[in-house]
Amino acid sequence: MDVNFRKIDIDQYDEDVLLESELCEADPRDPTQVLNDAKQKAAAVRSSLAKGDITEALGIVLEGAPYGPNVDEAKNLTLQTLVSILNSTKATEIPGVGMALPGWGDVSGSVLLGWHEKLTEAAGTGCIVRAMTDRRTV
Repeated sequence: MDVNFRKIDIDQYDEDVLLESELCEADPRDPTQVLNDAKQKAAAVRSSLAKGDITEALGIVLEGAPYGPNVDEAKNLTLQTLVSILNSTKATEIPGVGMALPGWGDVSGSVLLGWHEKLTEAAGTGCIVRAMTDRRTV
């Protein structure tokens, strides 16, 4: 029995395959500029964390995050910066930080739940489970 059957890319046979270029437009900035911006944000986050201002650090890292193809290094640096913020936040500070974030989180959360509800009605829970357990990163 061959165990390499999982290495076959079955999406190449599907005519309705979703390509990465169709998910979102590419970042209009040059990839080197995106990386430099991510490095500057990482330095600003470190200084905010040194002052103990978690809310400011989160605001810095979340604003203008890199997206699209060809900016993988900037995405990884931004992810590392975000994880460093989360790791340096004490459990007792989390509610205060959550309340200090802008109110748009409530709105987008309800929109996301609405999408999940309609998607579950149309396609069942399998599509959501696959999306949540997919190991690929955006």
